[in-house]
Amino acid sequence: MTPGHGSTVDGVLRRSARRTPARVAVEYRDRTWTYEELDEAVSRAASVLLAEGLAPGDRVGAYGHNSDAYLIAFLACARAGLVHVPVNQNLTGGELAYIVAQSGSSLVLADPGLADRLPAGVRTAALRDTDDSLLARLAEAPVHDGPEPRTDDLVQLLYTSGTTALPKGAMMTHRALVHEYLSAITALDLSAGDRPAHSLPLYHSAQMHVFLLPYLAVGATNIVLDAPDGDRLLDLVEAGRVDSLFAPPTVWIALANRPDFTTRDLSGLRKAYYGASVMPVPVLERLRERLPRLSLYNCFGQSEIGPLATVLAPEEHKGRLDSCGRTVLFVDARVVDEDGADVPDGTPGEIVYRSPQLCEGYWEKPDETAAAFRDGWFHSGDLAVRDADGYFTIVDRVKDVINSGGVLVSSRQVEDVLYTHDAVAEAAVIGLPDEKWIEAVTAVVVARGEISEEELIAHARKELAPFKAPKRVLFVDELPRNASGKILKRELRDRFGS
Repeated sequence: MTPGHGSTVDGVLRRSARRTPARVAVEYRDRTWTYEELDEAVSRAASVLLAEGLAPGDRVGAYGHNSDAYLIAFLACARAGLVHVPVNQNLTGGELAYIVAQSGSSLVLADPGLADRLPAGVRTAALRDTDDSLLARLAEAPVHDGPEPRTDDLVQLLYTSGTTALPKGAMMTHRALVHEYLSAITALDLSAGDRPAHSLPLYHSAQMHVFLLPYLAVGATNIVLDAPDGDRLLDLVEAGRVDSLFAPPTVWIALANRPDFTTRDLSGLRKAYYGASVMPVPVLERLRERLPRLSLYNCFGQSEIGPLATVLAPEEHKGRLDSCGRTVLFVDARVVDEDGADVPDGTPGEIVYRSPQLCEGYWEKPDETAAAFRDGWFHSGDLAVRDADGYFTIVDRVKDVINSGGVLVSSRQVEDVLYTHDAVAEAAVIGLPDEKWIEAVTAVVVARGEISEEELIAHARKELAPFKAPKRVLFVDELPRNASGKILKRELRDRFGS
């Protein structure tokens, strides 16, 4: 094997396998992999992929649900020098075709139940559940013994969620992700003794890169679940098999709203991580009241930075429930105005980053890359406030701020007030075109009790200035969101804007 220094994504697993070979690394359904077994499976899977005629630098799409095979495929791509392209398993039609074509994927690894959604002519191979799948071919494949990838080689095209525009492929290197793993381990207090469950989609950067890979780096035993099923998660906690859980606010809201959330024995849950979108403060308060000894961590960032940028640690929550914390180990951040100049503490501005965790730009999108990376800093599109102690509070996405009568209104502030009403299960606040107000503050609400538009507006006016209170309330059965839990406000604006 060509000598290398091992600062690669697959090197994270290799070191844990040498350190604790017999420890269980991953459990998925009825299959269990020790660290030694998982590392060998990754090497054999790398050989399978290269035997398909792929060469280092080729892009390989991954279009599947959570499984051990999905994890092995990602690490095998890393070990073989291939570029992994995770694809949201819920995409179909033009959105799916766009990512496969834009990435130039030479092969798409797909679950058998999803393969027929792919565009005609796309070369595919099964991830699992067939006699010729990647998982089934491991036993006969040789152990990969080729040259190690270099630390600055691309390892993944991490497509943005596309909540405001077409997805862009953030070009992630081994170096960027390994730095991000260390940031996650230190900021989130990850240790080998934790018992984490991974239930969010592994195609998404938060579950894969903030939790699963960092936990493999420290040598923990990881339970991979098909989906964030509330019954299964609470059963695992009650049985003492899970004590660490990451979920977006939508999942925590669903768990907190369950009738049995107040009656089941959840005392074994030690660490709760939330992120991927803004957690309503009233929901956070309900969780703290129900589980007062639970350590809560707020994780914030975005795909382009691997994705973890800031963390609010458990001891930092008091008096700062709306904050996303301070920057992690390898991230530097500033809050700037439209000209890129620092704004005073306490003043809203765009948060910008500089970090070895950052992507190299957007795949084959030079104009978008130039727009996002300016003067040595990455411009996030998030509107934030920094305080004198270095804590950041996200006010809104820049594109989600509402211009109501010439005054800017934060949608998040209005949403937090709406969540204080017992009849509101979920809420999203958007601006809709209005002749008088330019944009009318509009609340789209999922109710869990009897409530009228007039009552909710009156409730909001008790806490908000009149210009910030909703002008309209629209009731829906559910809010559109992507697989990571982010509410798709663009879809709401398109749906109700006409």
